[in-house]
Amino acid sequence: METYLQVTFSSEGSPPSEVAERLRALGFKPIHGNYDFVYDWKREVAMDDTMDLADQLTQLLKGYKVLFETETV
Repeated sequence: METYLQVTFSSEGSPPSEVAERLRALGFKPIHGNYDFVYDWKREVAMDDTMDLADQLTQLLKGYKVLFETETV
């Protein structure tokens, strides 16, 4: 399974390159297309797993003034 991440940046927030570096450290890879990043689970995951990842994203991006949206397929 994969979790796709779309990030909306603010001109009042952190530089996109800084946000991208933090996301890479968590295991996300930048991609082109409808989404900005992808996290490859390399296995089937439960809803609890995706919620845990969303919690980690919330903590990781707190104070960076960005919005994010995920989709796991």
